[in-house]
This record gives sequence, structure tokens and C-alpha cells, in this order.
Amino acid sequence: MLANNTFSIEEEVLVEKKTSTTNETAQLIIYNDDFNTFDWVIECLMEVCNHTFEQSEQLSLLIHFKGKAVAKTGAYKALKPMKDALIDRGLSAVIETFVSE
Repeated sequence: MLANNTFSIEEEVLVEKKTSTTNETAQLIIYNDDFNTFDWVIECLMEVCNHTFEQSEQLSLLIHFKGKAVAKTGAYKALKPMKDALIDRGLSAVIETFVSE
């Protein structure tokens, strides 16, 4: 004979909330890939990030030899459209946000 067992299931949900503080800084990071040419990366950095030719050329070399480089630092809201534009052009870009102490 089976007994009626009642039980309850409790579930914990972790909610991550993004808070904005005055100490928060974001970095637009571009990663190396095997598809884009130096000329194309330089052109994208000049158009999207408003870097000079020299800055763009140096960044493209850093990206190539180190695997990644910080293209811009600033507020997340300012960097987001740049990241999206770089991705639309075929580059690998992310934004990393950190809080300085």
C-alpha cells in the first residue's frame, strides 16, 4: 500500500544586478583573429574609435602579438556603440567593466 507523501520544493534564484558607481570603468578590448588584415583593423579603429593612423597601427600590432589590446577606456554607455560597430565590421571585441577601489 502506498502512502500519500506531500513535500515542497524550495528553489533559490540568484539575481545579478548591475549597479553603476562613480568608480566604475569599462574597457573596449579587441582580440586577435586569423581573418582580418592589419589594414582593415587600422581602418576600423580610425573610423569607429577615432584613433589616429599611428595609434591604430600600434594597436593592431599589440592585438596581433599579444592576442588582445585595450582600444578605449571610458563609460560603458560610450563604449557599447563602438563595440557593436567593430563587431559589425567582423572584429572580435568585448567590453570589460571593473570597479576601482
